[in-house]
Amino acid sequence: MYRSILLAAAASTSLAACAMNGDAGMGGGQSGMSAGMAGGMTPTNRNGYVRMAASSDMYEIQSSQIALTKAQMPQVRQFAQMMVNDHTNTTQQLMAASRAAGLPPMAPMMMPMHARMVAQLQAAPGGAAFDRLYARQQLMAHQQALALHSNYAARGDTPALRAVASGATPIVRGHLQMVQRWPR
Repeated sequence: MYRSILLAAAASTSLAACAMNGDAGMGGGQSGMSAGMAGGMTPTNRNGYVRMAASSDMYEIQSSQIALTKAQMPQVRQFAQMMVNDHTNTTQQLMAASRAAGLPPMAPMMMPMHARMVAQLQAAPGGAAFDRLYARQQLMAHQQALALHSNYAARGDTPALRAVASGATPIVRGHLQMVQRWPR
């Protein structure tokens, strides 16, 4: 299991590499990211979408790896393992579609909001307090991810990435529905 977690982290880091440095020569620049974030964090350009989706997956994998060690409720630990598995898969799909779309490899980087959330989880004590924090974060992260993927699936500028977004939408929606049923 530890090996699987390490592989998932490596995959998410590789995808983030694809997502974070590829603006040069593609017409995206930082303005693509700023425009996406200003638009409710749901960019329709490939650079902004890949950056956000990669960061979201990295957050899901890393936060859930922490939850596997700190969560008290078995339900939370089971959900965390599912997050590692599912978001490793969506990362692999996004990487393949990014390559197919001609995006060059990029250096790994988690967006600041996701990095702050991971840092909060790392600093949190284990047990019930951790479970509540993780649940709040998962609720917000999945609401944002659902908006990101569903918007890009409908309006995105790259067919291969739109297909990934279309496939990710029901997965993220299912995760969100699970988190919404957790006691708070």
